[in-house]
Amino acid sequence: MSGLQGFVDRQRSVLRMAGADVRDVLQNVVTNDIDRLAPGRALYAALLTPQGKYLFDFLLLEGPDGALLIDVAADRAEALAQRLRIYCMRRDAAVTGAAGLGVALAWGGPETEGAPEGELVVPDPRAAALGWRIYAADPAAALAAFGAVEADRAAYDALRIAHLVPASGIELVPDQTYILEAGFEALNGVDFRKGCYVGQEVTARMRHKTVLKKRLVRVRVEGEAAPGTPVTTPMTDGGKPAGTLFSQSGGRGLAHLRLDRAIGVLEAGAAKVIYEG
Repeated sequence: MSGLQGFVDRQRSVLRMAGADVRDVLQNVVTNDIDRLAPGRALYAALLTPQGKYLFDFLLLEGPDGALLIDVAADRAEALAQRLRIYCMRRDAAVTGAAGLGVALAWGGPETEGAPEGELVVPDPRAAALGWRIYAADPAAALAAFGAVEADRAAYDALRIAHLVPASGIELVPDQTYILEAGFEALNGVDFRKGCYVGQEVTARMRHKTVLKKRLVRVRVEGEAAPGTPVTTPMTDGGKPAGTLFSQSGGRGLAHLRLDRAIGVLEAGAAKVIYEG
């Protein structure tokens, strides 16, 4: 795969769910349709509050032993496991850590077509340009075997930003973010035909009855500003709140903006922010 590059993502952890009722448990609580899971195919989904706000996002895939694997941000893994165990009570379903299984990301090549061989290598379901997710006991060795050139997180962040892909704990804020404002529909992270799940009513209402007035967008960033810096209109326009600046790489960034105020040059601390769409 000419041009393939990647890195071991030590900010991800893998949980394991096993038991006869696992799929039923997940189908009743997550945003996507578990019936779409198949060998070699990952599913992107989220777990919400009853009020429809984001709690966790993760990728689901079938493990070689028939159990389901959950690829989640490492700093949210234990909290997700505890939440899922509540839903597993009195059901044949158990959640444990997938000890010894690491995650590597690989992308590039001719439109990332043709997956490198490997039992636990799956295309990222959010966007084709994000390439492949590799699950292995030694993910660094797996990357080397696939011929991937080592990249860094900044290169991956630039890819994420270009394709409007939010990150756990950065653009996706527990108990605050609404997933449709974060672009989950375009990222194949929510199914509107599967039936009920936690937070489904609010999510469906936002899609069918509301025109989104704010959402995650790409911006050009001139200057320096930490992720989470408030974005405002220029002081000459009264310095009104316009949103929040998040991930940045190579002069581009992701920001959650009020669309009616995403006009002209905005400000994020000392940085200038320009809406790009």
